[in-house]
Amino acid sequence: MRLIETGAVPEAALPIEGFRAHLRLGTGFAEDGLQDAGLAGFLRAAIAAIEARTGKVLLARGFALELARWRDAGHVALPVAPLRAVTGFDMVDAQGVAVPVPSGRWRALHDDARPRLEPLSAALPEIPSGGVARIAFEAGFGPGWADMPADLAQAVMMLAAHYHEYRHDTGLGPGCMPFGVTALTERFRALRLSGRGA
Repeated sequence: MRLIETGAVPEAALPIEGFRAHLRLGTGFAEDGLQDAGLAGFLRAAIAAIEARTGKVLLARGFALELARWRDAGHVALPVAPLRAVTGFDMVDAQGVAVPVPSGRWRALHDDARPRLEPLSAALPEIPSGGVARIAFEAGFGPGWADMPADLAQAVMMLAAHYHEYRHDTGLGPGCMPFGVTALTERFRALRLSGRGA
């Protein structure tokens, strides 16, 4: 399995002004925008860390999932949520030739925790030998900062501020993620249950 991010979070979606206010940085100076690139970097790093922790995409963008085989021909789970739309489903052969799977042969289930694709017939189509199935999709709460849940937005601000505060510290101390961030993100983490013989 390979998950490829095909779109990036646009700079305009990052709350640079809000983050500057959160850090209580001075304003009204000629150099106000001098730190913007650094602040954007801290926000992007915090977004990436929280997305990795929760499996939720905070700001909407494109992804492609490539699979060499089906784990279960009855469905394929997408590794991130929330799903906004499936934009393509192709079978790619060993030579790289892509053949679209008709939309009438599958459907997308928009589950908040584990979105997935299911066949409308008995099974998903067979993946070509030496090739992959490629599912292109868009995931995320929305395109703007206001679209994400308030507690996740606050967690990003807190973690980005933590990164800013300790930007010169290269050593790993105990509890690399602050407790407040952990508490705010806990309810969004995927619950993984495993039982043998169930």
